[in-house]
Amino acid sequence: MTKRKRKLRILQLFLLFLGLLIIFLTYANKERKTEIIIPKSQQKKINNQLTNKKLENTDIFYNIEYSGLDLAGNRYTLKSEEAYNNKSNNELINMKFVEAVFYFKDDTVLYVKSNEGLYNNKTLDMNFYGNVTAKYQDSELFAEKAEYSNLRSYLTISENVEIKDIRGSMFAEKLLFDIKKQKLNIASYNGGKVSANLSLK
Repeated sequence: MTKRKRKLRILQLFLLFLGLLIIFLTYANKERKTEIIIPKSQQKKINNQLTNKKLENTDIFYNIEYSGLDLAGNRYTLKSEEAYNNKSNNELINMKFVEAVFYFKDDTVLYVKSNEGLYNNKTLDMNFYGNVTAKYQDSELFAEKAEYSNLRSYLTISENVEIKDIRGSMFAEKLLFDIKKQKLNIASYNGGKVSANLSLK
């Protein structure tokens, strides 16, 4: 075998080995999981597009405010950072990052905040959901749900209710706040019995 043929054989073997190595690395990399990194700005656009698809039948509003008088003659304001309504039912307004303020005739004020809310612009009923916090005089309240009925002039607060007051803390199953009479009924965990009936006058 001449030197030239030997060199050619070595070159052929080297190229064959190199080709096999490239094929092996190509298919070996395909089996590995690939991570796609999407910039945060692009992620927000994608999330907005997905949200908009879900809300195709709605109108979206930002930084809205409602104000008026309830049936008991108390003034209120209701604010939301973001809201949307369903075109098939314009009375119901779904809200995010909600703040409500009730100004009572005796010059006391009730502040309510929540992550989400539902407002009926016909009946003026309001529902608050998620991380509900309320302040009334020297008391603070924490819960997961609150419902204001304009017709009954009642505020019902439920789900993991905790009250913090200068007199101490209390946990309850449900609170019923009669706005007309300004009385607070507290339902305890022991069989749903009323454990307190406080006059707030």
